Amino acid sequence: MTGEKNLQTLLATLKPVLREGEYVYVLWPHGRPLEPGIEAAVREAEGLTVVLPRERADSLGLHYDFVAAWITLEVHSALEAVGLTAAVGKALTDARISCNVLAGFHHDHLLVPVADAPRAVELLAELSAASRHVPRPALLLRNETAADRDKILALTADAFAVSPVTGLLVDGEPEEVEMLRQLFDCEEYLPGFSVVAVIDDEIVGHVISTRGWVGDYGLLGLGPIGVTPRLQRHGIGSALMDDTIARANTAREGGIALLGSTDYYPRFGFVPAASFGVLPPDEAWGDHFQLLPLAVWPGGVHGTFRYAAPLAGECRYSIDRAPQ
Repeated sequence: MTGEKNLQTLLATLKPVLREGEYVYVLWPHGRPLEPGIEAAVREAEGLTVVLPRERADSLGLHYDFVAAWITLEVHSALEAVGLTAAVGKALTDARISCNVLAGFHHDHLLVPVADAPRAVELLAELSAASRHVPRPALLLRNETAADRDKILALTADAFAVSPVTGLLVDGEPEEVEMLRQLFDCEEYLPGFSVVAVIDDEIVGHVISTRGWVGDYGLLGLGPIGVTPRLQRHGIGSALMDDTIARANTAREGGIALLGSTDYYPRFGFVPAASFGVLPPDEAWGDHFQLLPLAVWPGGVHGTFRYAAPLAGECRYSIDRAPQ
């Protein structure tokens, strides 16, 4: 069977398939006979690199650092085809997903970080759909309802399942899930500021803002915000942020406070809250505690911010668990 060379055809018929299991790169010990289970090998001047299932490497006592998921692009690309690796690499690079490519006779294979695998498959499927001029489903933003809550909690568990600090799976239920349960039932809950993002009747994102205060002045405290992992960095989080800000201005709220990334939230106008005299509940938060003054911000508001009760308890909403 002759491999396909036309890039448009390759992209249009691209079918990413996720293999079961986890895979690792290992520098094979010099002089050691090869063992069964090796999936790929590359000879370099420095030695022999092999790719094999993680459990096999563990059983052989071999050292590794990078743990990957294996995605096969089930389209028969010719080895001399031009542009496929570049197109796939750009799609993943734009989403900040690292990718290692292995070319076989029939298919190309991608090894990506385990935590990014579902999102990588989704991105590649979208890349293929775009080449076929298939429109993306519309994103709907609406108030959450009581009937949505189980799905929101499940989404939140998925969104925070991987630690933003270590990159490893969280042991047990992420604390944001219980935090959200309590926010739904607390006195500071604001129905108009619990918003879901929906695509084709599937809830794919959620943000909540609850009442907080500086002295007697009411502000919004935003968070948690979560997006289903396979669709992160698709603009859903930004849409939820923009919608929250628009709702807050319409409701004539004075400002929104949050604890989060100093790389992400300034694009929406957030600045270190202390620059406006609003101090974090925990001084260790520093510039991660941010404020967006809105149209009716009065000025002259000074003091320590108080979150809704479920977020305020012992300041347990730490920088490490801040929404990203």
